[in-house]
Amino acid sequence: MTDNNRTKEKLPDYTTSYWTKSITLPEFPKLEKDIHVDAVIVGGGITGITAAYLLANKGLKVALLEADKLLNGTSGHTTAKITAQHHLIYDELITNMGKSKARLYYEANMTAMNFIIKTIDQLQIECDFSKQDAWLYATTEDYAIKLEQEAKAYEALGIKSSLVDEIPLDIKVKNALIMKNQAQFHPLKYLTTLVNQIIKEGGQIFEQTTAVDVETRNQPTVFTRGDFHVTADYILACTHFPFYEGLGLYSTRMKADRSYIIAAKTNSKFPGGMYISADQPTRSLRSVMINGEEMVLIGGESHKTGQGIDTSKHYQALEVFGEHVLGLEAVYYKWSAQDLTTLDKVPYVGKITSGQEKILIASGYRKWGMSNGTAAALLLTDIVLGRKNNLADLYTPSRFYARPSLKNFLIENANVAEHLIKGKLQLCNKDPNTLANDEGSVFSIKGERKGAYKDKNGKLHIVDTTCTHIGCEVEWNSGERSWDCPCHGSRFSYTGEVLEGPAEKPLQKYDYKMIDNLISDDSGY
Repeated sequence: MTDNNRTKEKLPDYTTSYWTKSITLPEFPKLEKDIHVDAVIVGGGITGITAAYLLANKGLKVALLEADKLLNGTSGHTTAKITAQHHLIYDELITNMGKSKARLYYEANMTAMNFIIKTIDQLQIECDFSKQDAWLYATTEDYAIKLEQEAKAYEALGIKSSLVDEIPLDIKVKNALIMKNQAQFHPLKYLTTLVNQIIKEGGQIFEQTTAVDVETRNQPTVFTRGDFHVTADYILACTHFPFYEGLGLYSTRMKADRSYIIAAKTNSKFPGGMYISADQPTRSLRSVMINGEEMVLIGGESHKTGQGIDTSKHYQALEVFGEHVLGLEAVYYKWSAQDLTTLDKVPYVGKITSGQEKILIASGYRKWGMSNGTAAALLLTDIVLGRKNNLADLYTPSRFYARPSLKNFLIENANVAEHLIKGKLQLCNKDPNTLANDEGSVFSIKGERKGAYKDKNGKLHIVDTTCTHIGCEVEWNSGERSWDCPCHGSRFSYTGEVLEGPAEKPLQKYDYKMIDNLISDDSGY
């Protein structure tokens, strides 16, 4: 442990993912003409890139469209654990879906891990890959019992594991469940190599190209914000949240959570392994090499998007935990990630609806995107190539298991309704002129809710706080300098641009002089 009176380096002011900061990614042009391909893949994360790589290797003509920069989304903000140990899941899957499907879920994620290992070996990818045991630990009696039930589920499914009563960290646990021979890596070093292979095989990649709609009457066609389109035999929507929902109503069937990560140099040597708490709030630990030094990624603090406390406090909580367990010498990076969870906690992968056979989606990885995202790419590839895959029924987006799905559907949509009403009633008489530099807040003017952020140079940016998806009111996220929707997880920059869906249109922006005149009016707020 460190001396509590010792001065540590403070958290960096802005959120920056180590993965994205540590590598130079290739750049690609915007789509500026209509094209035709065999398969158009929308979304430049692990699923889209892996699927494009696999299909291009099979000789298909592919085009990959990314609304922003490749790997700037969830795949660039992960903890990058490659594992089939996905928190407490297998006992629940057996209860809700049956033993055979629970076993298939395990096999899918182990197959994904083995695919990554094989690809690293074949392409000789230097990506800081290492085998690690995955530890799931409980610190309370309630979760110790749940962990014992999970261990029994492992045994029933034939998953090799060990239930122990201590872990090699300064954390008092009741028990811990170990899944051996899992892995971790640098995800962007791995995926950048796949990007280069896509180009080598003749694939086309377009950045700053936002897909906004799909037409299916004649041939599947993706329309982009730049008024260009891509026709294809298959459309693969791999955009974290599906950019096109069809009749699937996915915004009502998934919830969005944010979680947080810090990368820190510690005083105590990390013992190896990957750790995650069964208890809440979640705490996750794994090692990482940064500039030749071993550091630790400390993650957790999950909450529904737009519904947490001041986001800076989540980073502070992780720092306090890290100090207690390992002693922190310095924190070099901090970032957050957004993840989607389906009604039954298994991703939606496959045909978007039964009537749209050529439009495929992949979404809802529940924080385990490295393995689930790769498994999704393998399944999507088989569907496009017409190959049988025994995972199709497990992952089909049209499935419905009444026990978890109905309950969670009602809970999540009641929560949406609550925040829709609450946001409309919430007003604030704060004057944007009183904001300090680098501060954001909601304010009211003539009974209308607006949002203001004053940047570090003192410039005010004012937006309408009504989300362009279904009209919920966004909240200010001080940690990421963004406006986040508490209903379906849409996120907007402080200038109103869409950062994450399901919203497709930006927030309305206002000229400050006009707002200032209204504020100065005798009628007041």
